[in-house]
Amino acid sequence: MNESEFDRPELFINRELSLLQFNSRVLAQAQRASYPLLERLRYLCISSSNLDEFFEIRVAGLIQQVEYGSTQRGPDNLTPQEQLAQISIEVQALVDEQYRVLNEQLIPELRAEGIYFLRRHEWDDKQKHWVHDYFVRELSPVLNPIGLDPAHPFPRLLNKILNFVVILEGQDAFGRPGQMAVVHAPRALPRLIRFPKEIASHEWDFVFLSSIIHAHVDELFQGMTVSGCHQFRVTRNSDLWVDEEEITDLRHALEGELPGRRFGDEVRLEIDSACPEYERDFLRSQFGLAKSAVYSCEGPVNLMRLNQVPDLVDRRDLKFREFTPSVPKHIRKANDLFAVVRKNDILLHHPFESFTPVLDFLRQAASDADVIAIRQTLYRTGVNSAVVQALTNAAASGKEVLVVIELRARFDEADNIELATKLQAAGAQVVYGVVGYKTHAKMLLVMRRERDGLRRYVHIATGNYHADTARIYTDYGLITCNPEIGEDVQQLFRQIVSTGHSDKLKKLLQSPFTLYDAMVAHIRQEIAHKEAGKPSGIIAKMNSLVEENIIKELYRAAQAGVEIKLIVRGVCALRPQIPGISENIEVRSIVGRFLEHSRVFHFENGGDPQTYLSSADWMARNFFARVETGFPILDRDLAERVCNESLQLYLQDNSQAWILQADGTYLPLEAETKQLSAQSELLKQLA
Repeated sequence: MNESEFDRPELFINRELSLLQFNSRVLAQAQRASYPLLERLRYLCISSSNLDEFFEIRVAGLIQQVEYGSTQRGPDNLTPQEQLAQISIEVQALVDEQYRVLNEQLIPELRAEGIYFLRRHEWDDKQKHWVHDYFVRELSPVLNPIGLDPAHPFPRLLNKILNFVVILEGQDAFGRPGQMAVVHAPRALPRLIRFPKEIASHEWDFVFLSSIIHAHVDELFQGMTVSGCHQFRVTRNSDLWVDEEEITDLRHALEGELPGRRFGDEVRLEIDSACPEYERDFLRSQFGLAKSAVYSCEGPVNLMRLNQVPDLVDRRDLKFREFTPSVPKHIRKANDLFAVVRKNDILLHHPFESFTPVLDFLRQAASDADVIAIRQTLYRTGVNSAVVQALTNAAASGKEVLVVIELRARFDEADNIELATKLQAAGAQVVYGVVGYKTHAKMLLVMRRERDGLRRYVHIATGNYHADTARIYTDYGLITCNPEIGEDVQQLFRQIVSTGHSDKLKKLLQSPFTLYDAMVAHIRQEIAHKEAGKPSGIIAKMNSLVEENIIKELYRAAQAGVEIKLIVRGVCALRPQIPGISENIEVRSIVGRFLEHSRVFHFENGGDPQTYLSSADWMARNFFARVETGFPILDRDLAERVCNESLQLYLQDNSQAWILQADGTYLPLEAETKQLSAQSELLKQLA
């Protein structure tokens, strides 16, 4: 097949529709009878949260393209307008399924366990009295109803906040006839309230804030009659944009942009399914939205608020069994991690293995008198984390501490600005990466004076320096004092902080310079090995596979007979199992208890296998618009361990695996024999 024939749109799956497919797989976990009930509720909430971000970023971007008159087509040949039309159809079905799962499956099963969300018609007299008292005491003083008339135009409502549209009859104190009003519930108000035990009918009785407001909204409009009250919320464009070529201080520019996120352009309206059509049309017109952007909700308009329930309900039998991440035996009782690393590299596989050794390594560096400098990248970490505390301690003790903070980590911008302020106050030098490129690499460099001279110790990883996510994301971290890797990491920090060109890296691959070319070269090398009769094959694990030219290279390799196994958690634009093109490509997605986040790239390489870990997915932004790293696992035993734990075991998974079909849909892999879950097996082996 000629190279130009790989440009056919039917060879590519649309990125946005693939992302919705992933969210459907997440929602499917809420229906797994083998999962604990409260964890199934969490999956429902995650699917709702994912959909929020999908509209705030992905749909918002497409709407902007339409407004700018763009007709640009992607590899799948869909225009922005066509994508929005298909997205609306897919999301309508997804939202209907979310509420079906909630109302027909989860709520009845929760009730069977004594966990109730009591509706107004279910309250007894004591509960009604308590609700009224709660409304008068806690809600009425902070609710601010706005009547709509020429003097009170429709208010600018915050992004994703709970609101009510109220229909009024009668006259107010000024003789004005009642029409419509809007009541918004401040974010500070709890969306779910537990009834006190003395009036509860069951062990765990909850009432929605929306139910309480519905029951007593008429008290906000004394002397008038409420003939209708319906909850709704609007989703807004939440992407931040600053012209980095025109600003002098990225931090101050972002600080100025953050408040605007709450009032970006409207992209979605969610509304109570019982709301009359004329009220829907009124609200839709106020937000300038098409009918296709309005979604009916058979329950709370923000399902994510139910995420409080597993934390509020003390039922360990309805949650995943707790586990304790292990610490590798050879470092379990080590007092000197530097001495351990000088003998052998340390490989940590989170969350099955603890993140604590990384914190211990950083703490030891902060307190060690022979350590002269620490350099670290931070993307998402948390302002009050142990990582930040160790860095502030190191800076306060007089060590040279340099921290590269990526201020533009989406939805963590405010936290990262606060983090930068805290570190600077402690005496650390803080920079914000490279103009035009997000710093997404995960690197920690410790420079230490030793008897034989200056030695560099490095921690390099696929995931963030965040102790909380290290318990729920699968990721790898490598601690090494390999001289070449140490020099490479130092070069990368110098390149990010300073100007000019760096020397050629010896071991590491780097975006935006060498990572893409290296991946293409490796794929092509597998073709050469196959044609020469040598061992060949590619196994790659990542979050997303979108980059068009990488997909074409994989098609070429598959045509040449190279066997390709892809484990892609989320978005995949490659279409497998197309006769004559991708018959040798299998794509699977693993959705389980932990969020698959590690990136592992393995090439058979003619019998001399090479295995890389990376902070980057195979996406254009990771290859060309970010600072990323790809690092080889040089120790043969550790490389074999990575392949066994994150590739071979996942290819055997017949419990949580979904197989991508040629038509772009995913089917769950049915176990023909005994079920095997890769994540569960790793918990047994490592935790």
